[in-house]
Amino acid sequence: MRNFTFLSVVIGLCFLMVSFDSVDTKSKLKNKETVIENVFRTNKNVALAVIDAELINSFYKKYPKLKKYQKEVEDLYKKRAYSLIWHDDKSVSEFGALLYQKVNQLSEQGVKAEMPYMDLIDDVFNENVSNKLPQTDTELLLSNMYVFYASNVYSGVDPATLKKIGWYLPAKTISYARILDSLMSNPERLDKDENLLFSQYYKLQTVLQKYRTIEKNGQWKKIQIDSATYKDLRPFDSGVAVKQIRERLFVIGDLAQDSKSHVYDEEMMAGILKYKKRYGLKLNYALTLDHIKQMNEPIGNRIKTIMLNMERCRWIPAKLAKASEYVMVNIPSFRLIYVKDGKYDLVSDVFVGTRMTETVIFNGMMDRIVFSPYWYVPQSIIKNELKLKIAEDKNYLADHNMEWNGGNVRQKPGPKNSLGLVKFMFPNPNDIYLHDTPAKSLFEFEKRIFSHGCINVKEAKGLALAILKDDPDWPVDKIDKAMSGEKETTCMLKTKIPIYIGYFTAWVNDDGEIGFYPDVYDRDQRLDKLLYSDSVALK
Repeated sequence: MRNFTFLSVVIGLCFLMVSFDSVDTKSKLKNKETVIENVFRTNKNVALAVIDAELINSFYKKYPKLKKYQKEVEDLYKKRAYSLIWHDDKSVSEFGALLYQKVNQLSEQGVKAEMPYMDLIDDVFNENVSNKLPQTDTELLLSNMYVFYASNVYSGVDPATLKKIGWYLPAKTISYARILDSLMSNPERLDKDENLLFSQYYKLQTVLQKYRTIEKNGQWKKIQIDSATYKDLRPFDSGVAVKQIRERLFVIGDLAQDSKSHVYDEEMMAGILKYKKRYGLKLNYALTLDHIKQMNEPIGNRIKTIMLNMERCRWIPAKLAKASEYVMVNIPSFRLIYVKDGKYDLVSDVFVGTRMTETVIFNGMMDRIVFSPYWYVPQSIIKNELKLKIAEDKNYLADHNMEWNGGNVRQKPGPKNSLGLVKFMFPNPNDIYLHDTPAKSLFEFEKRIFSHGCINVKEAKGLALAILKDDPDWPVDKIDKAMSGEKETTCMLKTKIPIYIGYFTAWVNDDGEIGFYPDVYDRDQRLDKLLYSDSVALK
């Protein structure tokens, strides 16, 4: 009997939908929606495929603020042969309710965005609302809510915009239909899925919750000092400011306990070193006025920084963290890491381009290491700097171990070569590479923006040794000889190594400790404006 009822309904629907062709187009959709709603009300055991292109087009005329999601929503239904996604029989599915809950907790994902027509979606899940939307409206609103959520959490800024803001790392491409299949088969992935988001994202999310709790509990207290009379605090100094600094170190986790002592004792020294390491500061015990101003930055600014860097993590392909070997340079932290088999094999300080010659954010494939390299002076430097120096001093080239090479100038190999004794090449249109440097004293500065765009590596020899340690053709003694500065020698890598040059002003290490770094190129400010300015349309 049930099969007969279902068959009757299907035949009836087919008859009625065909008959719509005889009425005008304007009333056609209205009649179709009425029939569909009546079927669902009178045939509770029927689960019908009722969404088609015509209804979708009608929906976006009714809800124009959602128009930008139309293509993605159409793809969802095409993949499912236009069957319902969000309804079990006539009720909204459990997964639909779960997604609605996640949208209401969007701030936990570090996102500030508002779903259009959210008041109507609220009514769908409000049992006290009797005048419910038509089921087709509810179905399509939830599909749009899903695309809204997925685009904000899993995708972030679109690839075209990324290029405009100078982010040339590989953009992540996602399929909303495939992601939906994955989430519906395992809803726990809504909480965490490292196949969808770069693992650093979830580390930042944990710290975001911690800092919001600190803000909520009023624990971020200003350190009271008189800027006009302040003198650097040093070990065994005492005062109210010392007690306040100690409390701050405890609140953020750099001290395990708060003794409430007014004395800058050994326990506090350890906490200060931990704090300075997280901020990329010079590791000593002195607390300058700049350090106190840094500590007094409002916690809201720190929370915003975390959110901005969560956004950057959305742009990174999740598979990056799973690569067996790669090099990553983070410009704001002035640091390079070489990862091998999931572990940090080497960490080195670096210095990067000035504000006039910013280091570009991009990726490449390291294919060779050049020992005792020539430095081929860029034409821009010859034109803007070198010609003037040659005009002033005829012996300038010889005194700096340089020579003409055709129409170019190059510096011969040697310990005073501007590239040092080794460089790491990865072909790119920006002519940027990693290299050693004879200017080791520059690594003593906290803010290290000195180069013409290339990345100067403090532990350059250590990086070469780490990369080649499993290559029997390049034992340590051969590397030492190649780095003697006598002649240029090239080592072609047997396996190319991915290298990523990124920009993160907040980064959480494997111990869950967050580091905050200076926004040396003002990129946080630009991203903040892009994401949160009132003039920018919400996603």
